[in-house]
Amino acid sequence: MKSPVANYLLTTYGPRLTLDDLAKVLRLSTSRIRHLIAADELGVKTYLDGRRRWADYRDVAAYLDQQRNKEVA
Repeated sequence: MKSPVANYLLTTYGPRLTLDDLAKVLRLSTSRIRHLIAADELGVKTYLDGRRRWADYRDVAAYLDQQRNKEVA
């Protein structure tokens, strides 16, 4: 069963998010996202497909769920 976050991301953005989409979801600028990726500090796995970088919606949902659980604990 998918989490509500995963369902939302899949419905809104499709199975993979662009860096612009990821920036919107994480409420960061695209340039900040690029900086965090370069520093290996983003916390969400991304991958290159051709010349574009993507994030799988499941990885983004898992990251957001993990962050929410940290706030609750």
